[in-house]
Amino acid sequence: MDSLTQVVLGSAVGYAVLGNKIGRKAALWGAALGTLPDLDVFIPYGGPVEAFTYHRGFSHSFIVHLLISPLIVWLILKIHTGMQMHKTRWFWLVFLCLSTHALLDSFTVYGTQLLWPLTEYPFAISNMFIVDPLYTLPLIFGVACTLLPKITSMRAYKINTTMLGLSCIYLCSSLILKVIIDDKVTAALSDRQIQVSNYISTPAPLTTLLWRIVVMSDDQYYVGYASLFDEPNDVTFNAYNTDPLLINEISDEWGIKRLQWFTKGFYSIRQQQSNIILSDLRMGMECNYVFNFVVGEKTDLGVSVGDFEKISQRSNLSRVSKVWDRIWNPDINLAPPLANKSCAKDL
Repeated sequence: MDSLTQVVLGSAVGYAVLGNKIGRKAALWGAALGTLPDLDVFIPYGGPVEAFTYHRGFSHSFIVHLLISPLIVWLILKIHTGMQMHKTRWFWLVFLCLSTHALLDSFTVYGTQLLWPLTEYPFAISNMFIVDPLYTLPLIFGVACTLLPKITSMRAYKINTTMLGLSCIYLCSSLILKVIIDDKVTAALSDRQIQVSNYISTPAPLTTLLWRIVVMSDDQYYVGYASLFDEPNDVTFNAYNTDPLLINEISDEWGIKRLQWFTKGFYSIRQQQSNIILSDLRMGMECNYVFNFVVGEKTDLGVSVGDFEKISQRSNLSRVSKVWDRIWNPDINLAPPLANKSCAKDL
């Protein structure tokens, strides 16, 4: 999730664990600990693919959190020397602030290695968009109440705990909505006789009322949208081509294998001038994907390994602005303009 959400989640959790004992210090320490796992972005992993696939690794592992929490508690108690009687609660504050950060990240589509080093598998439930105001705003309100001097600590504690509970209820509701959406999409794919080799659904930007669908099917993939209010025949799909044969000669390259593994098969291969581009289809929109890598170069002698440079695609904000309209109206098309050569007609 976004940094602001992780800060206020850590602060809310910290205050819920120890706020009734030590007051605002619990919220401040919670905010700091809620940020700590994401500091791995400053580690020089050695290349774009490494930075992409090692992020949310060891720093997001429950096992690491469990082992490092006693050390952090020891350091905190060196600063707050008069709080030894709350040592056990300090442990739970530290562990829960770290672990809820990782758990929340695993609800997005990116992938979080919750059980590193036992496994590097990137858990991704994909029931939350990376930014969701309906989840974050209650947390902000609850934390703000803990910092206001005119609100008593007991009242602030109750408000913060209530707001934390509301955010958790919203998070759980998104899991229910995902099941409903998946049922509609399964029916829509069956009705249109689309062969499915892999499938994923994830919320559209800023909402859980509209979901983005990616379906892998042989040498094609489909991108669709399904609203909570859609019937199965309202679910929209657009077909796009991918050319995996372009990387046949370099398929054993570590960087390519790593990207294929981390994306869980949701990637496209295309040629752009002499470059061969691998795009992660899980994040972004068609023609505007967040993660794209130059994995190869096409020459007269064949295909050579690329430098795996990460390239950015400019976001099309005009389409993002239509997301709200698409929730209510299945006739709204979020696909890129047909003038773009990578785009296809509606199915």
